[in-house]
This record gives sequence, C-alpha cells and structure tokens, in this order.
Amino acid sequence: MTASTTATPSTTAPPLISLTWTDQETGRQGHLVIDRLVRGVSSGGLRMRSGCTLEEVTGLARGMTMKEALHYDPQGRYIPLGGAKGGIDCDPRDPAAYGVLVRYLRAVRPYIEHFWTTGEDLGLTQDLVDRAAAEAGLVSSIQAVYPLLDDEEAARRRLADAFAIDVDGIGLDELVGGCGVAESVLTALDRAGVAHRDTRVAVQGLGTMGGATARFLARAGLRVVAVADIKGTIANPAGLDVEALLAARDGHGTVDRAALRAEDHELPADAWLTADAEVLVPAAVSYAVDATNQAGITARWIVEAANMPVLPEAETLLAARGITVLPDVVVNSGTNAWWWWTLFGDIGADADEAFAYTRRSMRALVDQMLARAEAENSTPRAAAHALAADRLPVVTERFGQFREQSAYAN
Repeated sequence: MTASTTATPSTTAPPLISLTWTDQETGRQGHLVIDRLVRGVSSGGLRMRSGCTLEEVTGLARGMTMKEALHYDPQGRYIPLGGAKGGIDCDPRDPAAYGVLVRYLRAVRPYIEHFWTTGEDLGLTQDLVDRAAAEAGLVSSIQAVYPLLDDEEAARRRLADAFAIDVDGIGLDELVGGCGVAESVLTALDRAGVAHRDTRVAVQGLGTMGGATARFLARAGLRVVAVADIKGTIANPAGLDVEALLAARDGHGTVDRAALRAEDHELPADAWLTADAEVLVPAAVSYAVDATNQAGITARWIVEAANMPVLPEAETLLAARGITVLPDVVVNSGTNAWWWWTLFGDIGADADEAFAYTRRSMRALVDQMLARAEAENSTPRAAAHALAADRLPVVTERFGQFREQSAYAN
C-alpha cells in the first residue's frame, strides 16, 4: 500500500490522504482518497468497476466535499462531514470480486474505524458492503461517525429501521437518491415553465439510482422513452412500463428482456444518448458523455445522477449549443444526505417524511444553484461550486477541519 498525505484547508489543493492498495492474490488495485475531514470524519461511498483509477476516485472525493458543504444547514442536527471516496478496479461480476472487496476493506480498516464513513456506490449494494465489512472485522461501514452522535444506540436503531422500510417492492435506501434526482429535474422544468406531463426522459442505467429516478419521474407524469443497461437500450416513444422493467431487473440493474412488450424496441447501448427526449439522465458510469458523442444529443437538459458522467470538454460544447447540465454534486447528493438526516435525527424512519424532506431540500438547493447561474451568467456547475466555496469556510470555522492526530496514513 502506498500513501501520501497533505494537510490543507483549500478545496483545490491535494487531498489530505491518497493511497493505492494492491491485492496480493489477484493483483487488483483499490484506492482511497480522503479529500477533507470535518470534526475528524469524512463521508463517501465505495465503488467497484473495471478500470477504476486513483484519478477518478480523487475527483469523486472532491465532489463529496462539495456535496457535504452544499447540505450544510446551521439549524439542522446533521453536521456535514468531509469528503472521501473509495474505488476498486475490478468487475463486480467477476467471481473473485467479493474476496477482493473483503481484503480491500481489511486493508483500509483503520481508516473506516476512525476517519472514513462509506457505503454502496457503483457496482456494489449496501447489503454486500455490510456483509464484507463484517467479514473484514468492522463494526459498521459508518462506525467513524458514531462518536459524533448524541445517542448512538437510538441513532443506529433509527437508521436500521429506515433501511428496513420497503416501498412498493424497493427499499427506502434505494429510493431516496432517485427522489432527489427526480426533484432536480422537476425544479428545472418548473423554472423553465415546462409541464411535467409527457416531458420525455431517457435514462442510462437502471440500477439503484437510475431505477429510482425512472420511477419517480414516471409517477410525476413524465414519459420515460428509453433506458439503457449493460445489454443495450430499451426504447418506446409512447413510454416504457417502468414498474415492469424495475420488477424484471437483476442485482446489477440488468433487465430480463422477456419482460418487454411487443411495442418496446431493443437498440444499441449508446442509443439513449440520441433519444428524442427533453431530459437525459446518465445514472450509470462516469465519463459517459464525451466531446465526440455529445454531438448527437438533442435533449434540453442532462441531469447527472451518476458521478462525473459528463466530461468537462463535452460540457463546454453542450453549453454552447444551449444544453444545460445539472451537476452531480447537487443532483445525486440526496442519498448521502438522507443517511445523515436519519442518523443525526433530522428525520425519522418513515418513507413519507424522508421523501418530503428530500424533495424540500433538493428543490431549495437546485433553485439556489440555477438562480445563481442565471444571475452570474454561468453554468449550473460553476454556480454549485461557488455555493460550496461559500459554505466550506463557514463549516470549517464552526467545526474545524481535522483532528491533529488524524493527519496521517498507515
């Protein structure tokens, strides 16, 4: 394991901790980046995908720092943490993947015990992370935050109860992120004066985030005309039966084609990009939209449910064509915030309360971002970064950045 450390309060400086681990059994590599600590703790999920790099994880960790700051509410019980991220370069479908996951968690155990709270991300479910964490000797994947809780036992029980809630066949923990993405879409439509009903949407990825987003948008009256999974794109200009597709998914978000209707069409994997739709929701892999394939996009909005799906050069070209990108640091921040709203006690273990709180918080944040972008004639991403830059010093001044004894790497 190699590691480097830097202690700095700047959001543009190198991360506090950056390390790469190599699995002795398979040669696979895993990465951990702690961008920033607040009260000695950071937050950010663990992803597993073939090709995952340290550069990718570093960008994701920086994004988590901003997501945490953007949800800072001085009146709330949830106090934002620092940003971090983990990543493992391995196909989650590989038979060796689970063993790699366990050994990675065992290797970074000191960080999870003291500084890094983590959970599911691309390629991993929370159930799998929890099972592997227990096998690696951890109490929980979020145990580093426990010393910050006023009543640890009540808080852990509240979160466990929330995770046990099922809403129409899908767990509440899988739905809140998509609820936040959907509310981001609806806020943008409302500001533009566009009716929800029959606004067309194409979604890349029907896993946790993409599936939940599709459900909430369909229930809001929008027409989901295309969804893409690893097998290709499923399309229907008249609208797909989202609930049937969700029921036909496997654990990786791949739809059983036997569930398709006669009027549904199977198209190539990248066909979602050029779908005749007003809204595109990339909800799967990073770097999905590049300078080349962006030329085929005709949608008015791209809403980043995935982390870093639109490359910077592509976003510049899209903006020049009048296509608005709603950035991941805002759009997909609801899942992370819900964990902490529940654990710290801003909300209880109740689905209606969770959805209402998520909708209210996300609508306010997206509205602030878009209003600032309009006022400053900037992109929504630039406006989101500016909002985070305003809030980070306030969080640091109130709570400090990191404990002196935590600025090291093992």
